[in-house]
Amino acid sequence: MSHWRQREGGGWFAIWLIRCIALRFGRRVARLLLYPIAGYFFLRRADERLASRLYLERVLDRPVTSRDVFHHIHLFAATLLDRLFFLARGERDFVVEVEGLAELDRHLDAGKGVFLIGSHQGSFEALRALSARRPDVALRVVLDKQKTPALTAVLEALAPDVGDAVIDASRGGTSVALAMAEGASQGAMLALLADRGHPGESSRIVSFLGTPAPFPVGPWLLASALKIPVMVCMGLYLGGNRYKLVFEPFAESIDIPRVGRAEALDAVVTRYASRVEHYCRTYPFNWFNFYDFWQEMGAADGPAVSAHVPRHSDA
Repeated sequence: MSHWRQREGGGWFAIWLIRCIALRFGRRVARLLLYPIAGYFFLRRADERLASRLYLERVLDRPVTSRDVFHHIHLFAATLLDRLFFLARGERDFVVEVEGLAELDRHLDAGKGVFLIGSHQGSFEALRALSARRPDVALRVVLDKQKTPALTAVLEALAPDVGDAVIDASRGGTSVALAMAEGASQGAMLALLADRGHPGESSRIVSFLGTPAPFPVGPWLLASALKIPVMVCMGLYLGGNRYKLVFEPFAESIDIPRVGRAEALDAVVTRYASRVEHYCRTYPFNWFNFYDFWQEMGAADGPAVSAHVPRHSDA
């Protein structure tokens, strides 16, 4: 599988400078910086620009313009900036609409824990708003800290307690599985993104926006091991200071048996991909996988299934 390897444009100093400007002068002033930043990435990052165009051509069903691609990159930059404010100030700078909260509360009140599976749509950081509303329930997010070390360091400096609650995917599958099992036993909300794999991670090929694409199987093997309720969770960006948190029931529990494993994984991954596709079509500029997702820019590999628990997608 061809995987996305994120490059942190500007490094630690640039991220630190944006953070200082944002927190000193406020969100409105900081958002003015997004236009030159997005323009820089639009002009300098040909691969990401092409990946955006290939995605938008599928989801918009019309000719894609350079303005569309720039808008896509700009919205991504806006959600990254908002991560600073969610961590530093909670939801006070935002209007956060929540859909499906009653079903989520039902699971949380039962004390069994909930597995929240999202995708790279909008901002998963909007979950912090829910965490503030349910301070009685811990939120543990699986995140590969080695993907964006500079950004991770700046964000954790803003909210050390949030950093301590992160389950670091870079430590390997066994460590992640043990940390999530511990969280489930404590009735926590466990969250990860399931639409991006790591090098060497097993995947299944399913239809996505009309074309076969690889999705990692690790999250579903974990869900099968944990045997707790699973909900699809999306932190969708609506523009301005508005976000929409959506919680959809997915399964009371996931069962991936050893016999018929490939068929079971295909079924659950296909269901998940269809929900991601639904939100892509509803909020087309919210999906932020700027890499060769359909393997049209390089060689494609066939599907594979692994019996072990691999590393998991970053948030």
